[in-house]
Formats: sequence, C-alpha cells, structure tokens
Amino acid sequence: MENVLVVGATGTTGHIIVNYLKGSQDFEPIAMVRNAEQEKAFSTQNIRTVHGDLEEDVSKTVQGIDKVIFAAGSGGKKVESVDQDGAIKMIKASEDAKINKFVMLSSMGADYPEQSDQLKEYLKAKHNADEFLKKSTLNYTIVRPGTLNNNAGQGTIELAEKLSKRGEITRDDVAQTLIQALRDESTDTSTFEILQGNTPIESAFKTIN
Repeated sequence: MENVLVVGATGTTGHIIVNYLKGSQDFEPIAMVRNAEQEKAFSTQNIRTVHGDLEEDVSKTVQGIDKVIFAAGSGGKKVESVDQDGAIKMIKASEDAKINKFVMLSSMGADYPEQSDQLKEYLKAKHNADEFLKKSTLNYTIVRPGTLNNNAGQGTIELAEKLSKRGEITRDDVAQTLIQALRDESTDTSTFEILQGNTPIESAFKTIN
C-alpha cells in the first residue's frame, strides 16, 4: 500500500478524502494535523497522523510518504500564507522527498483570477501555487472543481481540460476524483476542470489525453 499524505485532512473535503483512502486497498492515509486534539480525532479511527503547519516548516511531514493530496484551504482568511505559500512549501518538500505524485485541489477560475471580482485574491493564490507545481520536478495532477456543495456524492462528473461553463459539484465526488487521480497515469502532468455530470468518474478520466 502507498502512504498518502492528506494536507487539509481536518477540513470538510479533507475528511472525506481520508475516509475514502481508509477504505481503499491501494492507499493508506496519513492525515496532516496541527495539534493534539486533531490528532486524537483521527487516532480514534486508527488513522495515522503527522504534525505540520503550512505557515511553518513542513519538510518532515513528507518522510515515508509516497503521494500527496493537497486539499488545504484557509477559507479566505490566509490566502497568501496558506493557499499560496503553504502549497509552495509542500511542493518544495515533496520535491526534496522525491514524492511519486502530487495531486492538487485547485479551483475553477484559477487560470484567470483577474476575471473574478469577489474571489480574485483567492484565485490568484491558487493560480500561483498551480503554476509553481507545473514548473516543479514533480509528477502532478491539478483538479479544478466548480463550486463545492455538501450534497450526497453521485459518482458521476463532467471532466475536461477546460469546461466552458460554471456550476457545482459535491465534495464527495471531488474527493473521489482526487483519489482516482492518484492511481490513474492518464492524469500525470495534467490540469482539468470538473463539474457534476453524468459520466462515472473512472470513465471520465479516459477523456484525458
């Protein structure tokens, strides 16, 4: 089994990712936590943890890790220090540790942040992190979903390098897509957008390349 570090494991989407990985036969989740209380919440579920703070040194968090899912977000409070600089720190640490694959949860609109009014600073931070990842030596996949909601997962999405529309998608289906990206080589060094759709997630990946 491959060890997968989930950055942002304490968030809503991160929790879903960890739970899916826990039930996988291919991966073992390692949840990145900031304090003992968060560690306890995962340890009671027999989920391994590692201490790390995106505003500090994260180099030790990737020791013994095979792949990384970056699903952290500041919720608009610390877009530069967390969404941008924190992501860049994780990318650098993953490069040094020769991580096999880095899967980035980005956002639709991150390619043209200046076109957004309310989310401009957030999307700019995501854009900068994405561009840094693309220029790194890492094998990566960048996933850009539409607006996230908490509805029940459908297991079906719409996927393309560029979708010419906006829309929503469940956190559950985003989590499943990120995990599929861990194992599917067709997503290597690729960036794509996803929305709720009618194509099973695994089948949707066949449209890449």
